[in-house]
Amino acid sequence: MSGRPQKRSLTLRGHRTSVSLERPFWDAFRHIAQEKNIPINALASDIDADRDPDTGLASAIRVYVLAYYMHR
Repeated sequence: MSGRPQKRSLTLRGHRTSVSLERPFWDAFRHIAQEKNIPINALASDIDADRDPDTGLASAIRVYVLAYYMHR
């Protein structure tokens, strides 16, 4: 398993953006969206709306994924 980030495109409220995450984070992020029964773009939009403006989207997603699994 490579630790290199993989860039993927997401659509947040109608705007395309690219996010680079390591594969385990992408896998976990997709899994969370499936568990919540929402599209990954919707979950990314929610995280984007809640994040501190000084925090990058990729970092916010990583922290969200970590918190999600820590609170299970």
